[in-house]
Amino acid sequence: MNTGTFEKYESSVRSYCRHFPTVFTNAKGAVMTDEEGNDYIDFFCGAGAVNYGHNNEYIKKKMVDYLSTDGIIHALDMYTIPKRNFIESMEKKIIEPRGLKYKIQFTGPTGTNGIEAAIKLARKIKHRRNIFAFMGCFHGMTLGALSLTSEMFARNGAGATFVDCTHIPAPYMFEGLNVIEYMQTLIDDDHSGVEKPAALVMETVQAEGGIRVFDEQFLRDVREFCTKNDIVMIVDDVQVGCCRTGTFFSFERAGIAPDIVVMSKSIGGLGMPLAIVLIKDELDDWKPGEHNGTFRGNQLSFIAGAASFDYLLENNVEAETRRKGEIVRNFVEKEILPLDSRLEFRGIGLICGIDFGKINSALSETVVEKCFEHKLICECAGREGAVVKIMPPLVIEDELLLKGLNIMKEAIAETLK
Repeated sequence: MNTGTFEKYESSVRSYCRHFPTVFTNAKGAVMTDEEGNDYIDFFCGAGAVNYGHNNEYIKKKMVDYLSTDGIIHALDMYTIPKRNFIESMEKKIIEPRGLKYKIQFTGPTGTNGIEAAIKLARKIKHRRNIFAFMGCFHGMTLGALSLTSEMFARNGAGATFVDCTHIPAPYMFEGLNVIEYMQTLIDDDHSGVEKPAALVMETVQAEGGIRVFDEQFLRDVREFCTKNDIVMIVDDVQVGCCRTGTFFSFERAGIAPDIVVMSKSIGGLGMPLAIVLIKDELDDWKPGEHNGTFRGNQLSFIAGAASFDYLLENNVEAETRRKGEIVRNFVEKEILPLDSRLEFRGIGLICGIDFGKINSALSETVVEKCFEHKLICECAGREGAVVKIMPPLVIEDELLLKGLNIMKEAIAETLK
């Protein structure tokens, strides 16, 4: 294993490679292979960017076929056939069948850029600056998105004072606190010291916040609160969208329609860079060019993204995700939680986590290290990194899923000795 080049020349900001110190060469489905020929089961999934598996054959073939025709690759936001196909496919196969109605904005190809565009638009529409976001959230690392992100490690790296965001206690944080009433009081009380927000930005599942699943009634209450108070409801579906929770949009289970939805990661189909902002028609108040970006027209991303819609429908990915999520839940409850009564399991679909916070938060890092030693890739999340995430590609085979879970079980058992 030769990592000397990276250690000598790459910035010290690199992170994931420090946790998984090997050099990868190939990947297929839910398996990654390093240059020494070792296979690793992937429970990390590119932080949610390869939901349909590494080098998915169906999606990859569409991309290769397009490349073989010398099809245009870079086109800014000019009209192209791949872009037209992506828009038509998403509208007809994903958005309209769910009774939703959105226009599609293409931003720079990362989730944080999508969030920047969403809050920028909300402020423009409502002529207000403040934003509500929940404690425990993660919305990105550029300054606007980072002002919403609550993790202090991320915020401290900016060297800036953040303004125009009010962080609201998440519904799981304080027993007995009615979060909706709390927000209403902040708006109505002329001594609250808090300005009425233009938007409320939220994840329906706080992934980096420790796999915190907001219940359906709370999501409906937030929708009602935003409507009542003329606040734009923005759902960040960057990590938990694209079927990760068992439905294409993570908010479907609550039967709501956010005003704006931000998506990235697996919207690019094969780990390709793409981000979109879905905007209700009446809120699409942009002037031409008022928000732009050089790489919002990656044609290969459009090809892969459109192909992923066909793939997920033809292969029942939503239902399969729910089924496999039950496999994970049943295994953890029967095989892992009995190892220590203080362990906690949380999750929905194939975004799950095991919380070590009631024992010792530092143990989670040890578990991740032991998993890697036994050829399983997973990561930590949550306060003090206390939660070990289980987030494999949605197309992982049952046998491989169980093999990975058994590796995690053994790693936890070794750590708790």
